[in-house]
Amino acid sequence: MAKREKKPVNKVEMAEGKRQIIQQLLQEYDIESATDIQDALKDLLGGTIKEMMEAEMDDHLGYEKSERSDSNDYRNGYKEKTLNSSYHKYKNSP
Repeated sequence: MAKREKKPVNKVEMAEGKRQIIQQLLQEYDIESATDIQDALKDLLGGTIKEMMEAEMDDHLGYEKSERSDSNDYRNGYKEKTLNSSYHKYKNSP
């Protein structure tokens, strides 16, 4: 049986800004394992989705949260919602 030739590992070039962001995330989330990375990604993705939903509501109503408006459309509290993704199930709560 012939041995397979090993391919050289491609070195990933990374911009300094991205490297700094990664270092901040490693410190912020105290990442030491693959599970820690997954937990950090879940948290970041959940927060991103929540911010996107808030921005969509701001755009729909035409004003930001806690901003006064003469419109008849207004925010009337929150209900818990669940968003399923292939990565994780996200719940937002009031």
